[in-house]
Amino acid sequence: IGKIPGTIAIFVCLTFIGPVYVMPRIVGVSHALLDPFIPGMSLVIFTILFLALTFLITYKESNIIDILGKVMSPLLLISLFIIIIKGYFTAGSTEVSSISSGTLFWKNFIYGYNTLDLFGAIFFSSIVISLLKKSLHVKSQADIKKLAIMGFKAGALGTFLLSLVYIGLSYIGAFHGQSLSAINEAEVFSSISIKILGNSGSIIVSIAVLMACLSTVVALATVFAEYLQSLTKNKLSYTTALVSTLIATGFSSNFGLTWLLAFYEPFIIIAHPALILLTFLVILNKLFGFKYIKVPVLATFALSFVLHYWNI
Repeated sequence: IGKIPGTIAIFVCLTFIGPVYVMPRIVGVSHALLDPFIPGMSLVIFTILFLALTFLITYKESNIIDILGKVMSPLLLISLFIIIIKGYFTAGSTEVSSISSGTLFWKNFIYGYNTLDLFGAIFFSSIVISLLKKSLHVKSQADIKKLAIMGFKAGALGTFLLSLVYIGLSYIGAFHGQSLSAINEAEVFSSISIKILGNSGSIIVSIAVLMACLSTVVALATVFAEYLQSLTKNKLSYTTALVSTLIATGFSSNFGLTWLLAFYEPFIIIAHPALILLTFLVILNKLFGFKYIKVPVLATFALSFVLHYWNI
């Protein structure tokens, strides 16, 4: 899309998934989900503790991959699969929706923008590749090929596991969530999980929530701190950039989850169609040399803006 628009787009996207919106939203969601297990803890105190823990995990950049891959991800997957498997075997009947399958699909497709998975994937991949290059000491073409094969295998495994998790969560939501439609969206997962496991399973629910939220914030904090470093041409050290990121996140977090969701929702809905198209066009450019990128992306963004604000 061009050097200047591309630079601006990267800055906006990274700031958005960093301390402006996504990181504060995760802190707010974590507080809401863990509130049943930490009654009386204010958002301010929770934010300080959560971000302090994030700093302890991320300040040594060389350890991040090991902590995420060997500790946090296994704990997250094990706790989620315990909830999903128990939910599968204790499922009763589900309600039949009066809404057509097409309407449900489209509504939830748009609602899925809120996961911001595409925003995260684009920038997570860059930091993972960067850290792997450092740990594997990539120098030759053979090393690059080895890294590509390793990345493909890891991506395929991650896609498979994430698919199982999403299918499982959709299943338990359909069969165990009928009576929870009136509760806050941020509390749905913990409420369904407690309903499945009972109060005795609260430790498993807590681990699932904490690992899911903390692992995402750890990755985002690392990505944004590295971006700040590159933006200042390494005038800022990694640690200084990381501390600045976490302080800004703490400030944004205390606007509250409800305000953050309401304020930034239009941007999420408007930006996603253009970002999805940009992703496919960049792939076509890399594989087949397709060059027509800027006009289709800008046109899609403009059309999305018009459709959103004119309610067409």
